[in-house]
Amino acid sequence: MERKLFHGKIAPADIAQALLAEFNQGNMRAQTLGHSDRMVVQLGTRPDAMSGGQTALTITIQSIEDEGIMVELGQQAWLGVAASLGVSALAAIKNPFSLLGRLDDIAQDIENLQIKEKVWAAISQAARAAGASAELSENLKRTTCEYCHTANRVGDPSCTACGAPLGTAQPKTCPHCGYVVKQSARACPNCNRPFF
Repeated sequence: MERKLFHGKIAPADIAQALLAEFNQGNMRAQTLGHSDRMVVQLGTRPDAMSGGQTALTITIQSIEDEGIMVELGQQAWLGVAASLGVSALAAIKNPFSLLGRLDDIAQDIENLQIKEKVWAAISQAARAAGASAELSENLKRTTCEYCHTANRVGDPSCTACGAPLGTAQPKTCPHCGYVVKQSARACPNCNRPFF
């Protein structure tokens, strides 16, 4: 399951509407379930699709505290696409010219295999349009002094009230998924990608 966090003034409905607009057309259909704080978008191939195999994907979008949303992509159902590609391969073995009649199926199958990348691109575009990003929002760009409990800006070396050092407990976000991590982290615990 892939997960990304977007910080800023964005609601699950913003992402759900963007996914509906992008994917409820052609051979794909999309539907939403849920309410304002938690929505699920289901994408799938139309049953009456003229080409390609069947596929499906579920996207869960929920609000997180301190402004923002978390988006999770479930596992894509791709066995129908694999079966369709298998039929094309067998047809090509029997008669290479039969591929000419299956070009639409092959093109649709390849497009269906790339659906996750297209979903993340649509989500990122909708988040940017709403002013959200994987960076920390202004509300989270504060660290609390351990001694006097005063809120200080992230990156300040010492407390503005008492002068105590703020240490290395100041947060940052993963540039890939937006997960909040400690400054000392070498890789993201959410997406397992290393920091450079």
